Amino acid sequence: MPVKAFVTGSLVTLMIMGVGLFWWQGRAEVEKAAPPPDPLALAEEMADPDALPITDPGEMQGPAPPEASELTKEQRRFFRYDRNRDWRITRSEMLSSRSDGFRKLDKDGNNLLTFEEWAVTTVEKFEGADANGDRELSPSEFATTRPKPSKKRRCAC
Repeated sequence: MPVKAFVTGSLVTLMIMGVGLFWWQGRAEVEKAAPPPDPLALAEEMADPDALPITDPGEMQGPAPPEASELTKEQRRFFRYDRNRDWRITRSEMLSSRSDGFRKLDKDGNNLLTFEEWAVTTVEKFEGADANGDRELSPSEFATTRPKPSKKRRCAC
């Protein structure tokens, strides 16, 4: 039993010494890489705090910025449904775009759309579009039933 304790204690001691050595070397590298501040430069900065540092990149050029790829109309339509961007549209993702419209039609909120609920909404829409009350829609009256285009978000940059 004392031999196991001795071996375990020795291993723990070696591990602690190894961690300490790595920590000590890491601090030495950080301190070695950081030069002390130049006292003349500090004196100049203190004299004029509004002065900007002068940099001259010379002939150096940075990497080219990444280019945004243009999505096709079909790809944009696909991503409207693919909410989590995993390149697969699940049934719930497909139905989620229709749930707001369904809730508007489901007047009693029981998650069942009856013919009466659909008919009432349709009749209200028809009567709202029939401006002259002749119970017929002209092409201009029918155009008012078109879904409103969604407002495009502007960049808030």
